[in-house]
Amino acid sequence: MTPALHALSAVDAVAAVRAGRLTATALVDACLHRIDARDGDLQAWVTVDRAGALAQAALLDAEARDGRWRGPLHGLPVGLKDIFHVAGLRTTAGARGFADSIPAEDAGSVARLRAAGAVVLGKLQTTEFAYADPAVTRNPWNADRTPGGSSAGSAAAVAARMVPVALGSQTVGSVLRPSAFCGVVGLKPTYGRITRRGVIAVAWSLDHVGILARSVADAALVLSVLAGHDPADPGSLAAPPPAVDTVVAGVPTRPPRLGLVGAPFADRATPEMRAHLDAVAATLAARGAAVQKVELPALVPAVLAATQVVLRAETAAYHAERFRRHHAEYRPRIRAAIELGLLVPAPLYLRAQQIRREAARQMAPLLARFDALLMPPATGPAPEPSTTGDPVMNALASALGLPAISVPTGLAADGLPLGVQLVGTPLAEAGLLGAARWVEAVIGSAPAPPEAA
Repeated sequence: MTPALHALSAVDAVAAVRAGRLTATALVDACLHRIDARDGDLQAWVTVDRAGALAQAALLDAEARDGRWRGPLHGLPVGLKDIFHVAGLRTTAGARGFADSIPAEDAGSVARLRAAGAVVLGKLQTTEFAYADPAVTRNPWNADRTPGGSSAGSAAAVAARMVPVALGSQTVGSVLRPSAFCGVVGLKPTYGRITRRGVIAVAWSLDHVGILARSVADAALVLSVLAGHDPADPGSLAAPPPAVDTVVAGVPTRPPRLGLVGAPFADRATPEMRAHLDAVAATLAARGAAVQKVELPALVPAVLAATQVVLRAETAAYHAERFRRHHAEYRPRIRAAIELGLLVPAPLYLRAQQIRREAARQMAPLLARFDALLMPPATGPAPEPSTTGDPVMNALASALGLPAISVPTGLAADGLPLGVQLVGTPLAEAGLLGAARWVEAVIGSAPAPPEAA
């Protein structure tokens, strides 16, 4: 059965536009109609730029008729977490008015999307300043469960087929965890692989731009556009972009080498999540993957604690001036984090950074033995909505700047999505995505959430 236009994957959509079987205007219009039908219940969007998106789509269609193509995303609708600046559109950062701004320039990642032919549909809900106070967004699988955070709207909009691809950000677990809770693919590349210029910071030494999509190939396609050095971002890597064309084109034939992670993360997962991970690992091994249990360096628990020190200190430093003026307007969890961060002494902060560097050194030999480490993307299925969930499963990859991807691999007993996380070597996104696409092909494509959720 041919999927409805709003349900097309990014790869299929841009291929149809390039072949002349579909116009950008028809694709954008289908997504807008889907937003009209679903977002009243889900509340994934802050701003829908209906007029701007249709005007841009019409321009792209005119260029296509003249044989001019912007790039590999020509005509593709995208959504943006509302900490990404878009010229002329309000940025709220999920706050209550005191942080609103209307930027004059696009964020670096947004500019790259536009240059490649993408159409910005609008801005998606985030937790306040991309921290832990839950957003208003509901999980498309069950409105009584959290979609995760902080990229709540991005995950929900992609899962509910309102947009094929969205950008999010991850400081500890804000791309992979909501992706797992909503049953979509979440990719966090190597630290510095995608520019953060024009993205509101949480903690500058931990912040990553990430991609939420409905397939590994879709995430790889968008990464091919976004990856690359930006001299205006001090944390941007000068390395050449990863070669992911073969991942977009098809499933690798070679089964991957996977290291199955146990302690200390297995103890934090629910019994159902542990059983699901073991079942997936057994299936992958039966199909030819080399799956080996691994022990992580003893320093890993200290890394998890060090990450929290760095997170609070850098969040407090970023917000210090605004916090003095608007202390009472901040929501409780980020307010508490800033208050604690203001008390972190410099020696403790520097020691935490030293622990991160030493852990990266100790992890390198282990990572070199595998295409990816295999572990849960979350402690279990999405919990109730007073929380965004525990980000512990994503903290190691974020703290060490490692590329990681969440892939949906099944459903829990209560019908909510479950998945696995693959963690790779720095700058080795091509190999990580190849392993993820192989896993996706073996386990099967993720289902859409029920329409009546």
